Order: sequence, then structure tokens, then C-alpha cells
Amino acid sequence: MDEIIDDLLDGDPAIRWQTLRDLTDASEDDVAAERSRVAREGWGARLLSLQDDDGRWDAGTYRPGWAHEDRPFFDAWTATHFALQQLADFGIDPDDPAVRTAIGRVRDQVTWEHDGQRYFDGEVEPCVNGIALRIAAYFGQDGTPIADTLLAGQLADGGWNCWDQDGTSPSSFHSTICAIEGLWALENTPAGSDAVTAARLAAEEYLLERSLLRRKSDGAFIDPRFGMASYPVRWFYDVLRALDHFRQTRPADDPRFAEAVALLRAKRLPMGMWQLELTHEGPTLFGFEREAEGFPSRWITLRALRVLSWADAAAPGIRN
Repeated sequence: MDEIIDDLLDGDPAIRWQTLRDLTDASEDDVAAERSRVAREGWGARLLSLQDDDGRWDAGTYRPGWAHEDRPFFDAWTATHFALQQLADFGIDPDDPAVRTAIGRVRDQVTWEHDGQRYFDGEVEPCVNGIALRIAAYFGQDGTPIADTLLAGQLADGGWNCWDQDGTSPSSFHSTICAIEGLWALENTPAGSDAVTAARLAAEEYLLERSLLRRKSDGAFIDPRFGMASYPVRWFYDVLRALDHFRQTRPADDPRFAEAVALLRAKRLPMGMWQLELTHEGPTLFGFEREAEGFPSRWITLRALRVLSWADAAAPGIRN
């Protein structure tokens, strides 16, 4: 285990500070000192440097400026929305002066392609709005307009679906995990509310009723990709993403976590790390890892180890 921690600590500051916080007994001062490096060194600093003066990355908000509207299903990860998601994933310090400058540019200048809405007012799709709400809460911006849109669009089964037109569709795991993460982030700010908490709990139940993997109707495995660890996650669902959320919101002794935790545990490589199993294709600004799909990944290993730490602290019955 010490060798694995040492390998994580050889990574980018974004990985090092979270490893210190989540997997060691490092002091708060040491964690904070390492976190402060994210905006000044490595991936965080590089990503900040790629923002244009108009507040955008790659001349777009959701889609980069070069993406053609006649290719509506074309995924690219270089525009502002996913750059901000990545900065939040890095755990960059929102109070760093360079970060405050970057977020101020977004707040004051960036609008959505959808209908010209200001970025922190959100747009209409719940998967987009969930990520934007998490970003707003993380960086200390007012995300209540986004939360209001999410709450108004919650479906009867507790989740969300970006393809829903009239409130009658079954929910999507992809849309729901994005919304849950955003609501949880808002709850941890003064803008949280009972309504936000109730919506988040109902959506978590939607996932738990399906054991994070299976259809409620027949118990069948929904999608093999749900069991494959990915990073960056973008708007896609997988069980590691779900478990990494739930470790923050619930104790692990709920038996409905058992299958997903066992699946994650079984994927550990003999040398102690986890591999990157799935990448979500599309252009990126730059690569965040030394590894490729199918190879050991620091990001996946960091997240898996903190999930198992949460699971192993629960009642013995959760272990498999």
C-alpha cells in the first residue's frame, strides 16, 4: 500500500493534494500547501493559462468554436463548461487570485450557446445544468437559478433525463448523476435548502433502487460501460463515479452498495492499482495522465482507494 501511495504522490499536484487529504494522515497545513500548487503548477496552471480574455476556453461554452452545428452528437471536451468541470475535479483553490480572475471572466462574459443565458444561470438540459451547478457552488457563484431549473424538471421516478420532453420519460443514470453532484455541492453552501436536499435524496434512491447498475424492472445489467472506470467522467455515468459521490453523502452499510463495491474491489490489479478502462472519445485541450486506456491510472486508483476506505469503515456485511 505504501508503494501505491508513493506513486500517487509522484503525480500532479491535483492528485497529490487529494491523496494527502483522503489517504494519509497529513496535517491540514500540509494538505493546504499542496493544494495551493494546483493553480501554479502542472495541469491546473496549464488549464488556467488556456482561458481567453473573453472568459471562454476554445471559443465556446459547451461546444468549442470550431464545432459545427450540423454535427449535433459530436463530443468535444475543449470548451468552457468542461474546462471548469476539470478545474473543480483538480480541487483548485477557488480563492487563488488567478482562479478568482478566471471565474470572474466566466461570470461576467460567458453565455450559453443554447439561448444566450449567462453561464451561471444555466440552460435547459439537466446533465449540463448539474455540472454547471457543481461548478457554481465550488467556485462560490450564485447557482440558485440552475437549481430552480433542476428541481422543476425532476421526474416522477426521482431522477432526470436530458431527452425528456414532457415529464413522462424514465430517468437516465447519466443525467441523474450530474444533477445529484450539483445539488450536493449546493447543499454545502449557504444557498442549500430543504427542497434541494429532498431532491438529491430522491435521486439517490433512484440509483440505489437499481443497485447502481441494474434495471429495476427485470434486474438486468443496464450497460456494461457502467461498470467500467472512466476519467475524466464528463457527463457519463459509471459506478466509480457514483460511489465516489455516495462516500460523501451516506454511510456504506446500505446493502444496495454491495454489488458495486464488490465489482470495484475485484478490478484491483495484482500490483495494487486500478486501470483506466474507458475514455470518452473526443478532442481534449491536453492529456491529464501518463497512462492510456487499459493501463494503471493514478486518477482511478485515488478514487477507488478512497471509496474502499469508506466501504471498509462500514459494517462488515458490506465487504466482499
